[in-house]
Amino acid sequence: INDVLIVNKREVFRFPKNDWGAEDLWQEAKCLDLLREYVDILLPVWTIYAEDKINYPFISYKRIPGTALRREHILHLSEADQDKLAAQLGTLLQTMHNIPLEAVQSRGIGPSLTNRTAEKWWQLYEDVQHELFPHLQQFARAWIEEHFTPLLADPGWMDGPQTFMNGDLGPYHLLYDPDKGLLNGIIDFGTAGIGDPAADFACLLNQYGEGFVRRIGRTYRGIEALIERARFWAGTLELQWTLAGLRNPDDPSWFMVHIGRAHDISPLGSGW
Repeated sequence: INDVLIVNKREVFRFPKNDWGAEDLWQEAKCLDLLREYVDILLPVWTIYAEDKINYPFISYKRIPGTALRREHILHLSEADQDKLAAQLGTLLQTMHNIPLEAVQSRGIGPSLTNRTAEKWWQLYEDVQHELFPHLQQFARAWIEEHFTPLLADPGWMDGPQTFMNGDLGPYHLLYDPDKGLLNGIIDFGTAGIGDPAADFACLLNQYGEGFVRRIGRTYRGIEALIERARFWAGTLELQWTLAGLRNPDDPSWFMVHIGRAHDISPLGSGW
């Protein structure tokens, strides 16, 4: 979506590659300005260059120190320190998801790019059947059919509440300070907007597993109401990446996105 240039490890420049990336830039700027009023974690402070643009407006910000938060970082922490990191994430998400919608909409922030209608979820299932099933063993097909059962029984099953959310809490966006055992900052709110908060937990489930998300749930009140949707969403991510790989044979990176991710996600209906 963007070309990124880091100068002297201090200044980050982002140059959108297309119309969609340029349009999304403005919503991301609004999201960052809003969230900065509610949380104390470091977020990019943008300068937007719209007049001196090169094809499209571009941005710069001071680089936030930190390394991508990997699952190994978490597992090497003591139980107490894992709880501290989980509490930091839980507090952050609770704050973000509880920003009044009136405040979000008053900034001109629209729907998150992660939003999916019942029709789009159904289309994903049909695409998986048509394009992936010929390449899958029977046990994998059975898992997919079982995974989609709640949605097939109730097309509105994935309709969750609408809150302010991020939508892409990958390890490469969560900047970790190994010395403190805590997050130092968060970057990339390109998918942020109004949407289902379960999407944020789907990312965390996929990256770090249910054990760590349960720790987050000790701080985040109300996780029980969204965990099933998050589990479903997390289970579809690799299907979506594999579809993208088949559709873009010149880009094998889609088949490698899952490397290093957690796989200890509980099945749907297993309780919390």
